[in-house]
This record gives sequence, structure tokens and C-alpha cells, in this order.
Amino acid sequence: MRRALATAALALSLAGCSPAVLKGVDIPALDAAINATVGDPGTCVLIGETGSGEVVHRFGSNVTCGRALPACNGATRTLEDLLNITAKSRQPVNISCPSSPDGGRTVAWAAGPIETHDELVYAAAMEGPNTPPGVVIADKLTNAFEKVGLIRR
Repeated sequence: MRRALATAALALSLAGCSPAVLKGVDIPALDAAINATVGDPGTCVLIGETGSGEVVHRFGSNVTCGRALPACNGATRTLEDLLNITAKSRQPVNISCPSSPDGGRTVAWAAGPIETHDELVYAAAMEGPNTPPGVVIADKLTNAFEKVGLIRR
């Protein structure tokens, strides 16, 4: 009996941690859809709230998501930096550039509002030797978001 109560309490506490803005979205399905479309050890996707930029969902490891990478304008930035910019501006970003001196690796950035959710924006970064352009990552993420009902058409 105690074990059943403890399990129920744990389930309720975890459900309470689920962000209200993602209610109705199957989080494991969202992660699976992102993984199937842009999943790679060098990929991070953040979903945040418009205005504040507070992260409500993260796909990717702490290391991958915390890296400072070339911003393709001579500076470097983290993905959280891009999420915060996008949360305020709601302007799409799709850019790619070399991330290694020899040009053998590239970084691609994609960010923008999540259609049909005025309160949500996303930011994604992928870095590696076979990285697609930022616009391709944005398109693939739109498809992943649609697949799990985050974008409703």
C-alpha cells in the first residue's frame, strides 16, 4: 500500500512540474519526433516562453546545449542567448557558417515563434561535419512540432 501511495505521489509531483504551456503535448513523443528529424549528438533544441525566454523544454545534453558556438557574425553565443533574443523579437533566425578553422565543421542556427502558440518560441543549434543549413533544421522542426500536435493546422 505504501509503495502504491509513493508511486502515485511521485507521478503527481512529476505531472505538476510539466509546464502549463506544453499541456496536451506528449513530451516523450516530442523528444522522439525531434530526435527523428534533427537528432544528433551535436544538436540542442530549446522551447521557451515569449517575452521571458524561460526554457520550458530542452532536447539535448547540458554540454551540447551550453556550448558557445560561432554566431556567424564574428561573435559567439549559446543557444540560450539565441532563445532569449527570439523570445523578445519573435523574429525567425536561419543561419549557418563554418565552426572550425578548416571549414570541415559547420554550425547551423534556427529559431522563431512556434506557429499557433503565441506564447512559445524555439531555438535550435546543430554543430558538426555534416550539419544541414539552419533553414533545413527550421523546416524539419516545424514538421516534428506538427507531428506531436504542438503546431495545429
